[in-house]
Amino acid sequence: MSFTVAIVGRPNVGKSTFFNRMLEQRKAIVDDVSGVTRDRQYGVAEWNGKFFNVIDTGGFVPKSEDIFEKEIRKQVLIALEESDAIIFMVDVATGITDLDESMTQLLRKTSKPVFLVVNKVDNHDRLLEASEFYSLGIDKIHFLSSISGTGTGDLLDEITELIIDKTEQIDEDQLPKFAIIGQPNVGKSSLLNALTGQERTIVSDIAGTTRDTIHTHYNLFNKEFILIDTAGIRRKAKVNEDLEFYSVIRAIKAVDEADVCMLLLDAEKGIAAQDLSIFAMAVKKGKGIVVLVNKWDVMPKETNTARDYELELKKRFAPFTDLPIIFISALEKTRIFKAMEIALEVYDNRRQKIATSKLNDIMLKAVEAYHPPVVRGNQVKIKYVTQLPVVVPSFAFFCNYPDDVKTPYKNYLENQLRLKFKLTGVPVRVFFRKK
Repeated sequence: MSFTVAIVGRPNVGKSTFFNRMLEQRKAIVDDVSGVTRDRQYGVAEWNGKFFNVIDTGGFVPKSEDIFEKEIRKQVLIALEESDAIIFMVDVATGITDLDESMTQLLRKTSKPVFLVVNKVDNHDRLLEASEFYSLGIDKIHFLSSISGTGTGDLLDEITELIIDKTEQIDEDQLPKFAIIGQPNVGKSSLLNALTGQERTIVSDIAGTTRDTIHTHYNLFNKEFILIDTAGIRRKAKVNEDLEFYSVIRAIKAVDEADVCMLLLDAEKGIAAQDLSIFAMAVKKGKGIVVLVNKWDVMPKETNTARDYELELKKRFAPFTDLPIIFISALEKTRIFKAMEIALEVYDNRRQKIATSKLNDIMLKAVEAYHPPVVRGNQVKIKYVTQLPVVVPSFAFFCNYPDDVKTPYKNYLENQLRLKFKLTGVPVRVFFRKK
């Protein structure tokens, strides 16, 4: 399920600091100068095992009331339309301002849940001062400090309660959904047109021609699935237009909807940091992944060109290297149908359910062959393993000291799972629980 939270508010109230805390990384630039966030930020946050999209809309420095109305209104209206919940952030240090009241007027028009977050409440005196914000008339109010993290847990608990986790239930009748993702102008629409044999989308050399997600029901050659063509996900600093920002949110939501993401790369340009960012987002969301290297027909080739190119890609995608990589040409229709067959295989890999008896027979032998290291004198003993009933292949290993199992051993178990079972192209999640 796709669930999106937008952070809105006037400049310099701490939206970007809170955004970074939710994503657990320093993604947005933070400064005391108002108006630092001019381009919109987006990312994936996780709380209590639930994932959701976060948008930081960035405050605009208004020179007059007219500019405030024009610029902030556009951003907030897009956020209102595309998000499922709104975090409206204000600053206890400055109290209620005219801009806060203007934002409140806008938010009163939405039926979506709005959380009023009073930021910079880091001592008892400020908590008393924060009570004035009740006068804005918003029911859900939280007092917190973005910098220290005080109070953020209660807010996130309330937000994640709104998320109905539909991934817990697998609908046997639904068709596989494949999202074609990647940077602008790598040939996503050309691939869709080549597969369906009809001009479903406009194709041009101008990046950003596809503004919205396009769903196509594919039913040819005994293969049936839904193809989703998405707008290119561009690096944040280059997202200038409101319309393009709207398209990017739609593209991220398409990834949420998909079972398998086909990451399209441009053979001539190679892999860029933004491709890795798109890849990481799909992995974090637990989607199956197939890497398609497009425009292979124009590449100069020698004996081992494809092999060397694939090795270089896997080096960049590490540690998740158990990936199908296919060299295609959407223009010449080279290997595009093989790409669909591989995507269907990855879809099956992602949905497979391994019998508990078989899992224990194989994985407990792997544990015997290489025991977990002793931590603080504790000998970790893994007694039992089972697959969890969720869409993303997830495995629980029951042991006496679950907190003492470190990342290297977790990676060893994941590698053994990939070696013994068919999990190519699928992120695998490994958990340790108390027996």
